[in-house]
Amino acid sequence: MQAYKQIADLRQAVHIQKQHKSTIGLVPTMGNLHEGHLALVQEAKQHCDFVICSLFVNPLQFGANEDLNAYPRTLDADIAKLKGCEVDCLFHPTAQEIYPHGIKSQTIVSVPDLGMEHCGKSRPGHFDGVTTVVSKLFNICLPDQAFFGLKDYQQYLVICAMVRDLHFPIKITGVETHRESSGLAMSSRNNYLSDEQRQQAPLLYQTLVNTANQLKAGNRNFRTLEQSAKQTLTDATIKPDYFSICSATTLQPAKQTDPEIVILGAILLGKTRLIDNIRIRLS
Repeated sequence: MQAYKQIADLRQAVHIQKQHKSTIGLVPTMGNLHEGHLALVQEAKQHCDFVICSLFVNPLQFGANEDLNAYPRTLDADIAKLKGCEVDCLFHPTAQEIYPHGIKSQTIVSVPDLGMEHCGKSRPGHFDGVTTVVSKLFNICLPDQAFFGLKDYQQYLVICAMVRDLHFPIKITGVETHRESSGLAMSSRNNYLSDEQRQQAPLLYQTLVNTANQLKAGNRNFRTLEQSAKQTLTDATIKPDYFSICSATTLQPAKQTDPEIVILGAILLGKTRLIDNIRIRLS
């Protein structure tokens, strides 16, 4: 596995691969890799000749009171996992390399509408940070295909919109959520949970499943279902951030005529914020 910290060095490696007509896959991550990340890598390896994994904790997508400094950084363990997956290339730049003039002077890439509600409403500026750094990674790595986990479904749609609107010649592939045996979606932030909170956390997924089953059974009282789900979480001493039944394409509140639905949920367990979703097709 080749490893690079400098943009110029990575670009040279990419140039060589392009000369050999290799298809390039990119898996952008913030590190602290788990099985969900490695599933993205495996998917990339099935479709691309040369797979790049980036590890970069992006300061631009963290708010003023969020967990940037506490976010788990496990570079040595991540490198070992990527070598085990036979990744071709690791890109792990510093913030100075990505933002040489500082983040306050950084040009911002912003996707309106899709990024404004749900996580965008709870974390102002978050998706601007995501789209800005992902656009940089796309321009640095020049991938033919990029791979993102569908646990962050809103992020996936935002990136798809950015690629469409800015005419990036890149195919975006979403990979299904990997879960622990309890149903809890795998996330680096699960490391923050106490033993008691780990027992509570799977209720988010269980509530998503229950709501999806009611929709499949014909219940179309969307707003009532949302309130019921939030009450279920609250009764279990879990603080819901949001629980929203939406169009799977626009993320606007679901209507009776929407064939594709996504149920989005976010909760707070202590200071730890977790997200999850379920997508269903209504008959």
